[in-house]
Amino acid sequence: MDDRLAAQRVLLLDGGMGSELRRRGVMVDDGVWSANALMSAPDVVRQVHLDDLHAGADVITTNSYGITRRALAKAGFEDDYERLNRLAGALAAEARDGVQREAGRRALVAGSLPPLRGTFRPDLVGPYDEIRPLYAEQAELLAPFVDLFLCETMSSAAEAFAAASAATATGKPVWVAWTLDDDRSGRLRSGETISQAAAALASLPIAGVLANCCAPESISAAIGELANQGKARCGGYANAYRPVPANWVMDGTKPTDGKLTMRTDLSPDAYARFARKWLAQGATVIGGCCGIGPEHIALIRRLLDDAT
Repeated sequence: MDDRLAAQRVLLLDGGMGSELRRRGVMVDDGVWSANALMSAPDVVRQVHLDDLHAGADVITTNSYGITRRALAKAGFEDDYERLNRLAGALAAEARDGVQREAGRRALVAGSLPPLRGTFRPDLVGPYDEIRPLYAEQAELLAPFVDLFLCETMSSAAEAFAAASAATATGKPVWVAWTLDDDRSGRLRSGETISQAAAALASLPIAGVLANCCAPESISAAIGELANQGKARCGGYANAYRPVPANWVMDGTKPTDGKLTMRTDLSPDAYARFARKWLAQGATVIGGCCGIGPEHIALIRRLLDDAT
């Protein structure tokens, strides 16, 4: 990892990729999420990365969240698994390196390792012996392009341990981000506490613990506990969704499945107010997830710069 950025007190993450692609008119498939854009609009993916960097992000995340063998197989694209992972890594690396060449501004690429069997569903995680090799495969494909790994939207301690054990085996720094219950209790969607989930990672060299893809209010309830885990980095990046329906799946057939509804009260100013609270509670990594775009990141950048 870049020494100067590693020493920076607060690192700013990018915003959500899938929602931003959809906002720009790119079809985001209910099965493979934003991975569809790697096939249909790779230039737009690269541009989102660049826009987040120009907004002031220190860390951009590979568009690999939807690249799982299960999702691609259902969509008829499993043969593209390796190519799409490498492309997701390459597009982010190109954006990072381009900004450094053109503006002399350094940034990092985080390799996204996602849930493999459904987002927000701790009941669907699956056994360690089945999912750990899949995480190892994806981590190996992304490793040449990334500066660190981000095991994100982990709904349970077991899911995070499988992803993180594979990611740490690459020798790259690893951050783990758990998604929290919409009840704003600060607990994982599995019902586990942050401390219980962190304890499950005790045997691994985890560099950062975060909360993501949940309401900013839920992250506010957890920042203190995240900061108490003794990791080099802690923080959060929230989504702008209304509460997720029970047993929700992106590509399901229930009336409550599919595209989630966005809140209308998380303007850049409103989101920045949450960011200020997280900073005051000890956060050293802040960014945005679904529904949080470059305009939100730009305002947080100004907030961070004004504080120094």
